[in-house]
Amino acid sequence: MSEIIPNAEMQDLQYNLHQESEFIDRLRKETARIIVGQEDMIDRLLIGLLTGGHILLEGMPGLAKTMTIKVLAHAIDAKLARIQFTPDLLPSDIVGTMIYNPAQAGFTVKKGPIFANLVLADEINRAPAKVQSALLEAMQEKQVTIGEQTFKLEEPFLVLATQNPIEQEGTYPLPEAQVDRFLLKVLVTYPNREAELEIMRRSVNGEAIDKINAIVHPKEILAARESVKKVYMDEKIEKYILDLVTATREPHKNGLPELQALIRYGASPRASISLVAASKAYAFMQRRSFVIPDDVRAIAYEVLRHRIGLSYEAEAENIHADNIIDKILQKTWVP
Repeated sequence: MSEIIPNAEMQDLQYNLHQESEFIDRLRKETARIIVGQEDMIDRLLIGLLTGGHILLEGMPGLAKTMTIKVLAHAIDAKLARIQFTPDLLPSDIVGTMIYNPAQAGFTVKKGPIFANLVLADEINRAPAKVQSALLEAMQEKQVTIGEQTFKLEEPFLVLATQNPIEQEGTYPLPEAQVDRFLLKVLVTYPNREAELEIMRRSVNGEAIDKINAIVHPKEILAARESVKKVYMDEKIEKYILDLVTATREPHKNGLPELQALIRYGASPRASISLVAASKAYAFMQRRSFVIPDDVRAIAYEVLRHRIGLSYEAEAENIHADNIIDKILQKTWVP
């Protein structure tokens, strides 16, 4: 049960969090120097930074997914490693390997690109299962085992993965266990007409990524994570989150019998945890010290869409996970 905070303490908390979240606006402004028309994607990446959650970006080529991650890495002065996933990629290409050193007459560890703050896994679904499994330990435990040695990854550590939703040739479906470890699945869409016009103009005279100023340090990101945890969530909001998640598992018990045949499996408890964390981060980014239902609803699609397994009947009727979430949000009582 969430502790009820007295008004005076809530006012102090609001003041402190309002001051501590000030850097969010500066980050948005700095990234907007390069990136146009992808404000929602940038905000979701910031939620990942504020919670330590990994992000899966799905969208057509040319929508600035990779560039946005590079710009964000410059803006927070973080080490970025880009891994292009291909069918011939090996686990050692990601985590590293043991190399024989003749001078020492023994093996030494050569660390892979996973040892970075932001790991850009480009076209992650182009590598086979053995490579995907190499990421699981890093994503969940924030550590990597090479030979007999285990290395802790430096915080902040995030896997930011991209994938193409259309082309399926030469791709491998991500294992459910790995997909569930992504805090959010963000669908990146085309920019509107005005934004694309600005993109065209900037493509000739636009600023280079290396001109982006490092306005936030990774230590400030870690401090902000502690602030996000202080954002107040009422017990009614907690129960609302549980209602949304359990409706994906047993829709017939939640007044949604028409969804029963469309869902093969519902969201895991990790979805409930993710909704709490992401909602608090979203409220923090709005410079609020408490979560409201609109915060939960704003982030529900990204948290739930990759955690709902659709039945063959749903696929045959061209029903997507977002359609399921639509109905759940419409029918679930809002506190």
